[in-house]
Amino acid sequence: MSHLARLPNRAVLSVTGDDRVTYLQGLVSNDVSLATAGHAVWAALLTPQGKYLADFFIIADGDRLLLDVEAGQRDDLAQRLTRFRLRAKVTVEPDTLEVYAGWGSTAPESGLVVADPRLPKAGWRVYGNDLATTTEAEDYDYHRLRLGLPDGTRDMEVDKSVLLEAGFDELGGVSWTKGCYMGQELTARTKYRGLVKRRLVPVTADSPLPAPGTPVLRDGVDVGTMRSSKGMLGLALIRVDALEAKLDCGVPITTQLPAWLQIATPVAKPLG
Repeated sequence: MSHLARLPNRAVLSVTGDDRVTYLQGLVSNDVSLATAGHAVWAALLTPQGKYLADFFIIADGDRLLLDVEAGQRDDLAQRLTRFRLRAKVTVEPDTLEVYAGWGSTAPESGLVVADPRLPKAGWRVYGNDLATTTEAEDYDYHRLRLGLPDGTRDMEVDKSVLLEAGFDELGGVSWTKGCYMGQELTARTKYRGLVKRRLVPVTADSPLPAPGTPVLRDGVDVGTMRSSKGMLGLALIRVDALEAKLDCGVPITTQLPAWLQIATPVAKPLG
């Protein structure tokens, strides 16, 4: 069975001009040249200190690149990118395309369809207008929570989060070979010195989970923070050394580590 949902919390920027690829290449965490017909790239814009500002999908569409970004970040991202334009032949502006997510057994047949580059099970990103949907955004939210996929500022904090905490390495959101980009030094140091002390992981409970920002406790000691959730399933940023412990955030919670997650010492049975 296949599903298609419109994502009203997503919006699109259009990047045009002869220098669009090289311009973005020096700014974002992934290799922009890999965004080709039918193949999207997931990337992030960081501060010079390597902290999260925004993440987005990059999609090649003829002579332009589309950025599928959190709707609440679109205008700010456009301003930030324009600030770095200098002499580059490039224009960044909002686009009217709507964002959809498809998942299940077969790819959607309408709109501009690209596979979600993070995980095969994630499905597809779809761009168009007034496409016929089969389900709601809330169902996609549950789908991505089960897979452990972050959703922008719901799961990462601007000027604070580090990409590798949120799975950008395992989920293909960082290129380690393309060369310099803003924030690269801290990102590389975090990886090669083993400095990832917290991870964003799925958690479950027997009753609805509390609001984002609620502390996660181990024996009364703060070891993490709740992030986005839907009902009794959510994501929490938790210290690596506490992932196998008994945890509480007002209700007892259990970590459900996805199979893609890579931690040096196994601490829990992978989900599925």
